[in-house]
Amino acid sequence: MSPAEWNLRQELAACYRLIAHFGMSDLIFTHISVRLPGPEHHFLINPYGLMFDEITASTVVKIDLRGNPVEPAPYPVNPAGFVIHSAIHGAREDAHCVLHTHTRAGCAVAALDCGLLPLNQISMEFYGRVGYHAYEGIALDMDEQQRLVADLGENSVMILRNHGLLTVGSTVAEAFLRMYYLEKACEIQLAAQQAGQVILPPHEVCVHTERQFNAPTRPLKEGELSDLDGMHLAWAALLRLLDRVAPGYRD
Repeated sequence: MSPAEWNLRQELAACYRLIAHFGMSDLIFTHISVRLPGPEHHFLINPYGLMFDEITASTVVKIDLRGNPVEPAPYPVNPAGFVIHSAIHGAREDAHCVLHTHTRAGCAVAALDCGLLPLNQISMEFYGRVGYHAYEGIALDMDEQQRLVADLGENSVMILRNHGLLTVGSTVAEAFLRMYYLEKACEIQLAAQQAGQVILPPHEVCVHTERQFNAPTRPLKEGELSDLDGMHLAWAALLRLLDRVAPGYRD
């Protein structure tokens, strides 16, 4: 095993542990995957049957785009996970990590006609960058893959109607942090809608805020600052958290 693969295994195992730690898991269901370097498009995914807080670097399963194990493994792969993740890994070169959840808040917003609203600074990270995929049943039909990919488009986030949330990232850290804040955005929206009449910021403000989040290296106006290191600092802090509370993920 190459050092690059072992590092990705540790990052993926960390992501599973963090999803469990922050209450975003669904028993043994839902899935996170990361693509390995190389032209084969092999990717790593969870061993079907393990709780997320049990997953370690050595237990994640390596499969190809057809769902076949690349090497012997004692665990099967969630078939719905294969359908969703292989479709996106095969179609999006930039989607190195794909993360899917069934959280209470995420499923609730996925069932709302309005979808995700730009109600707060957190949700504005995703302004104009959310795809929507209509519910077709449990993702066990291979012909759904083309529609999943088309509905995701070039977005980094997709809301699976009546189902849940999905994020992609160029790194495990990017996909996780997008999911963490997408989940918080859903929670805040539900709380605000329950409390009373909501206020939507102007379109221009939403666009500006989205650029602040997603294009920190863009040309800046005079007196405007940029935060280039936030994501890296947050991921490093999250790994330190795991090293304190669940260091076994590295095994």
